[in-house]
Amino acid sequence: MHEVSPPATRAGRRPELDAIRLVVVLGLVFFHASLVFDTRDDYYVKNDETTEAITWVAGLGVVWAMPALFLIAGLGSWHSIRRRGTRGFVGERLLRLGVPLVFASLTIIPVPQWIRAGADEPYLEFLRRYFDVHLGLSNFPFVVRGDLFETGHLWFVVLLLTFSLMLALVAARLPPIGGPMRHRGVVFLPAVPIALVVALHGMEEPYAGWSRWAYLLFFLLGFLLAGDDRFRAAMRRDAKPAAVIGLLLFGAAGAALSTAGDDAFTALTGPAILARTLFGLAGWFWLVAILGLLDRDRPPAAPGARPSARTRYLAEAALPLYILHQPILVVVAFLVVAWELPMAVKYLAIVVLTYAIMFAVHDLLVRRTRVTRLLFGMRPAERDGEPARRVM
Repeated sequence: MHEVSPPATRAGRRPELDAIRLVVVLGLVFFHASLVFDTRDDYYVKNDETTEAITWVAGLGVVWAMPALFLIAGLGSWHSIRRRGTRGFVGERLLRLGVPLVFASLTIIPVPQWIRAGADEPYLEFLRRYFDVHLGLSNFPFVVRGDLFETGHLWFVVLLLTFSLMLALVAARLPPIGGPMRHRGVVFLPAVPIALVVALHGMEEPYAGWSRWAYLLFFLLGFLLAGDDRFRAAMRRDAKPAAVIGLLLFGAAGAALSTAGDDAFTALTGPAILARTLFGLAGWFWLVAILGLLDRDRPPAAPGARPSARTRYLAEAALPLYILHQPILVVVAFLVVAWELPMAVKYLAIVVLTYAIMFAVHDLLVRRTRVTRLLFGMRPAERDGEPARRVM
């Protein structure tokens, strides 16, 4: 018999979710720095010497990292709506996501595009052209369009805010997910709709290789699964087989994508659809494995337990660091690629300098005043005994 514990088996904080969120955000520095040297990707800055070796290494993160952020955001949304109600949830998301989205889009997001254009035009003149925009629904929810304008890496914030507002409209009508969770493998079933969306809608390279609507599924699954701890127990139980199957699916998806033709991300040919199906399946299996393995054999946190000061600092820094990392990295890379050094040394320099500047800016310019905290999506500085809450 493989019994699964009933709901609420492990009430309390889930520090592994904070850890995953931070690993993804900090890992983006390694990922985006690698694109400077990738032969295939059209990144803002390119080194003269490039390599194709990055594709498979980057794929190891692509298959699970951003889906994990959306799944975790969905889990957090369930708790937020329970705590604040729908109206409070909407207000909090508009404040913690909408304000930094508008602020960053007006200030630091244009910098990478300016550098892509060569950085030889006065920046203010470039901004005049950059903000020559119009509204269009053809690429919803990215409705602000222009020849130069982009949301850049804040596509994640655009989607998360949009999904949150969509959720608020239907949250009260969503039925709870139930089922015989004592059976092995039931927790793998959400892989099917995810794979179908990726197979039929396609993979979108600007959004880390996943369909935006697959991200919506991850977000909704997080929301629906948060209220029933039987799914959490099932993830712990089935984590090891999920890891094995996920690795096999990832290898098969990589091989299939590499042989499905130049348009494998969007083509409706049999080989391309098969490749995307395998990729979509792999993503969910990886999430089950990662969440389940991190949660195995970990004693439950005591109700009201307070995380350490370092944990609180890093947890609340996730969104500001995400917002800051790419503009800083692009500027650093623009300077470093001109150095006469081997690729590996340049890559290491970009990563180290980006981390140093990013944390310095966050610590000295973002987290120390109420206004700057608001502009980067942080709550007011926590009072003694009150833990910070995250929106990512």
